[in-house]
Amino acid sequence: MNVTININGKDYSDDVEPRLLLAHFIRENANLTGTHVGCDTTSCGVCTILLEGVPVKSCTMFAVQANGKKITTVEGLTQNGKLSPIQEAFHEKHGLQCGFCTPGMMPTSVAFLKKNLNPSEDEIRWAISGNLCRCTGYNGIVDSVKYAAEKMASNQ
Repeated sequence: MNVTININGKDYSDDVEPRLLLAHFIRENANLTGTHVGCDTTSCGVCTILLEGVPVKSCTMFAVQANGKKITTVEGLTQNGKLSPIQEAFHEKHGLQCGFCTPGMMPTSVAFLKKNLNPSEDEIRWAISGNLCRCTGYNGIVDSVKYAAEKMASNQ
């Protein structure tokens, strides 16, 4: 099947098997390797992308289902060549250690912060609960999301 998917503002077209997972299309056909593949069962969240602004685990969605849609991956979060508030926050507040979960945590956090720029710690923890981190204990991630929220709120 022929598909065209807009990823980070650029159209990617290819003839794909109907069973090709979106995560594999992003990594192999679009050569955007920021999106990771971890569990293939939606348990870990490292493959999370924004599909039309909504967090989606790309390991359980077919590429053909994204035909004609707009996707943002972790690579697409930069703004005019600068780190986005969430990317800056993960750097400043040590929201990553090994970095494996980061490409899923960041888009999830961006979507959450579009709805809530004054989140409590419990709300942040709930928002990222579908994404697993194996090394930071989440404190740095929660601090990062809070930092990004404050920065985004001050820019409004």
